[in-house]
Amino acid sequence: MKAILNSPLRALLQPKKSASFTQSRQIYQGTRGVMQQNSLRAAYYRGGTSRAVIFRQEDLPPNRDEWAPIFRGVIGSPDPNGRQLDGLGGGISSLSKVCVVGPSSHQEAEVDYTFVAVGVKDDEVDTSANCGNMTSAIGPFAVEAGLVSAGTNSERVLKIHNTNTGKLIEATFAVEDGEAVTKGDFAIDGVAGTAAKIRLAFISPGGSKTGKILPTGNVNDTFDGLEATCIDVGNPCVFVQASDLNIPGSILPDDVSAHPTLLDQLETVRRKAAVRMQLASDEASVSGSIPKIAIVSRPHAHKILSGAEISEKSVDLVVRAISVGQPHRAVPVTVALALATASKLHCSVVHKNTSQIPVDSDGVTIGHSSGSLLVTADIDDNGDVQSATVFRTARRIMEGTVFWK
Repeated sequence: MKAILNSPLRALLQPKKSASFTQSRQIYQGTRGVMQQNSLRAAYYRGGTSRAVIFRQEDLPPNRDEWAPIFRGVIGSPDPNGRQLDGLGGGISSLSKVCVVGPSSHQEAEVDYTFVAVGVKDDEVDTSANCGNMTSAIGPFAVEAGLVSAGTNSERVLKIHNTNTGKLIEATFAVEDGEAVTKGDFAIDGVAGTAAKIRLAFISPGGSKTGKILPTGNVNDTFDGLEATCIDVGNPCVFVQASDLNIPGSILPDDVSAHPTLLDQLETVRRKAAVRMQLASDEASVSGSIPKIAIVSRPHAHKILSGAEISEKSVDLVVRAISVGQPHRAVPVTVALALATASKLHCSVVHKNTSQIPVDSDGVTIGHSSGSLLVTADIDDNGDVQSATVFRTARRIMEGTVFWK
């Protein structure tokens, strides 16, 4: 056997790499046209508890009006069955996403990043909001796609300009041999296993779309008899109390979907709040992505999606978030930023439901359907958010050529 492996027969016994395989290794060297389908070079990344197809901006048409049909085709939307089997989407909002990365138009940043939420059952292609989870993948992608230098084998600090909100985010992650490090011992709830830690610092995240932390001018407002806090940090958000909805605060996503009236009730409140926040002129024209809406409750013992038990003393508050009409299986990072800020606003809906003895002195520990998330917010004496920090993980899953009809 040893003689065979060292003989000329070895070359004949080795499987030959196909032309398509060879081409798939020539990533970011060009695209190929196929008459039956359209194609573009692309990558597929997990960022936090989300996944998205990532494009380089230079590969897309200069006219952004031409982007929407590309994104729908790649993701597999709209799909009345809600499964997106004909594309790379996963049938839920956290897996129906696209990111576009290119040279920065902001003098303080190295790259521009545009987030796109793609409807699952409808044809909406929405660029009104940022995705905090996918932000964690932008630094690694920028390095691995050659858009920025990897630097030395140590930490890479990359400043990102999010075009959806006009805000800056500073990503800090380890690099080695020209790539982002993926292996590590850091775990985030909602993702199996461990990976390398990525620090995301959202700089001055307040007023992301409205220019104000409190867009209505009030700490609390009332919509359809429900008390709500409307706040704009990271993304515009609306928070209501589980007790006012007569539901358990630890309700799980499938039970939210199965509830006969809850999603419709929350959507009505969300649209009314959007108009009050001046995000839309009328309820019919409200974006599917913003404002986000979430249900808050005081810390209490409960089970999460994995079946694990969360104790009352392990979190500072409990949240159940809705994203693009669907119950989120964790919590959007931008919602977590808004929660951390609202928890400091005296008499807000969130403050009323937040433990005044924090689990971790570094910030607010938010309980969600998959576990918990620690958010650190630096709020000055005037109530302005200087920065908010979370830790995530990300990983390149695929890069090559993506096809759509």
